[in-house]
Amino acid sequence: MPVPVHAQRIDSIPPWKTAVRTIAIDERLATDARLRVGDRVVLAAEPGGASGDTVRIAAIVRRRADPSEVARGEYRIRTHLGQLEELIGYGDRVDRYAVATGGGVTADSALRRINALAFGFHAYPSREIAVETSKTFLVVSRFHRAIGMITIVASATFLLCIMLLKVDERRRDVAAMRLMGISRATVIRTVLLESSFVALLGSVFGVALGFVVSAFVNAHYQAVFRTPLRFAIITPATVMYSVLLSLVLGIGAGALAARRLARTPPLALFGR
Repeated sequence: MPVPVHAQRIDSIPPWKTAVRTIAIDERLATDARLRVGDRVVLAAEPGGASGDTVRIAAIVRRRADPSEVARGEYRIRTHLGQLEELIGYGDRVDRYAVATGGGVTADSALRRINALAFGFHAYPSREIAVETSKTFLVVSRFHRAIGMITIVASATFLLCIMLLKVDERRRDVAAMRLMGISRATVIRTVLLESSFVALLGSVFGVALGFVVSAFVNAHYQAVFRTPLRFAIITPATVMYSVLLSLVLGIGAGALAARRLARTPPLALFGR
């Protein structure tokens, strides 16, 4: 449970003259309070409390990449269990604890035995707790997926229009090729080759831009929230999907525009 803790540096007592208990603090508290390993502080349930406990900082713990902790600005201190009981006066009670199974015991059988011991508490598997705490992020993920699908459809429509306009601008070139005796199939293959090259070049540029933007987003928000969590991730599967989609849409748009242009009579392409 969250405990209000007041930390005060004590520099007048040399660390070798008395044996004190140790604690671990997170790097956010160490940065803001300018504390280091070996510093001696006083832990109290209230700021300025007379019954504080003098302890020594033994370690500075880095925060985990947990999305549920990103927006929390609280500080964290890890103490020994007996020390925590004395600090908060909670007695021999706990709100929750974790149990790891071993020795061939399955999690389901351990759950049944624990829940049958007494009333007043209930055991849950870790996967259910993870699902319950991740519902918010699941909704956000679905929202992002919907935005992505809308963006893909809009981009495909825009790409098709651009490709039709670009191919239509070359109607005189296509008409000259047709009058020279070049077949429709050759014209279509030429346009397809060009559209494939443009789609591949655009894919490479898009992937490079994605990596740059992802690095900028991670650097900015990691500094704002002071967390190692990566807010933007580009996976190989994402790269393959984007490149494949770009090639399919580019080649498809090029083929549609080329067939439309190749079916038009050469003299009509000249405007006659």
